[in-house]
Amino acid sequence: MISNIVSKFIFRRTIVLYRCKIRMESNFCYTNELSFINKMYSPVIPTYRVLNNEYIQKSPTVQEIEMDTNLLVKMYTTMISLNIIDTMLYECQRQGRISFYMTNFGEEAVQIGSAAALLSDDIVYAQYRESGILLWRGLNFSDLINQCYGNCKDKNKGRQMPVHYGSKEYKFVTLSSPLTTQLPQAVGAAYGLKQMQKNLCIVCYFGEGAASEGDAHAALNFAATLICPVIFICRNNQYAISTPIQQQYGGDGIAARGPAYGINTIRVDGNDIIAMYNATKFAREYTIQEKKPVLIEAMTYRIGHHSTSDNSTMYRSNQEINSHKNKIPIVLFKKYLEQFNLWDMNKEENFINFNKKTVLEAITIAEKHKIPSWEDLFTDVYYKMPNHISHPVVEETGWLV
Repeated sequence: MISNIVSKFIFRRTIVLYRCKIRMESNFCYTNELSFINKMYSPVIPTYRVLNNEYIQKSPTVQEIEMDTNLLVKMYTTMISLNIIDTMLYECQRQGRISFYMTNFGEEAVQIGSAAALLSDDIVYAQYRESGILLWRGLNFSDLINQCYGNCKDKNKGRQMPVHYGSKEYKFVTLSSPLTTQLPQAVGAAYGLKQMQKNLCIVCYFGEGAASEGDAHAALNFAATLICPVIFICRNNQYAISTPIQQQYGGDGIAARGPAYGINTIRVDGNDIIAMYNATKFAREYTIQEKKPVLIEAMTYRIGHHSTSDNSTMYRSNQEINSHKNKIPIVLFKKYLEQFNLWDMNKEENFINFNKKTVLEAITIAEKHKIPSWEDLFTDVYYKMPNHISHPVVEETGWLV
């Protein structure tokens, strides 16, 4: 049923026929009418969703969505876990215990819903708000916290800013601070998978602000022309730091760019975790089978500030933020699970208390660890350590030369 619904609205390429006689030759259309082509010629791309934001009781039953109940519960508990660690590390930054942090409030469904639909060996190129994928794949709280503290237990050895995670074990490529660099890299990796004939795909996450960078256009074009097995997931949270979407693009969002490049495209309600799961699973099946790219635009809203360096009330009102709080994924999904007796307040209280205690203990331990040694500065950087680094010359002044 879900597949039919999705197929009805997406993965279709619409050719707009003008109100005149059109003669088709090869791949070209000819007309004798002189006019502009603009967004008025094409219908707005529909947004796929499963859960009804306003009337949860009208949403489909667990049987109708054809998902295992244990999977549904794990998706919700991972969302809670992400909220807990976000809240506590955000407070750590405000107390001066770490230098920087970015929360995921309001955007949990995009990352966790999609992560649940992927295989653990699918390689992820992420941006800043995909730490939920690492939690889903099994990374523990301590590893996330040690990275943010940059201590000697940090697997990146303190070389990155907080929230710039990476994990070879969990197929999660280390984040880069510059915007959009991961898109062309993801396409190159996908082309490599295609050459190796592996039934895996690359999944690349980015924000709608990143889509304004030149690298995004180059990546989409390369993915389409080289025919690469990559899923682009655009997290459209309405703001690129302080810039609203009205000032970012004039067309029909990011999804409209997919067909323009020849890429099959889906627009999804990013607050609906089940819709996100279905769309990603559907896209992955197509990508693996056809070895072609897919673009998913997930429509969501960033409840929190862009980062701890940002005060979002300077460019949006509290009234606007509050109007979205009753639509956030965790609230919507909780109501759905409670409706079918898969979750209740007692389970929630026990789970939150246990995980808060676990995170607090991990923070306490992380703060006691020393910073990484200078001797590890180049560890894991080179495949073979150059002699001038492995055997440095030390002058009498004590400086390395």
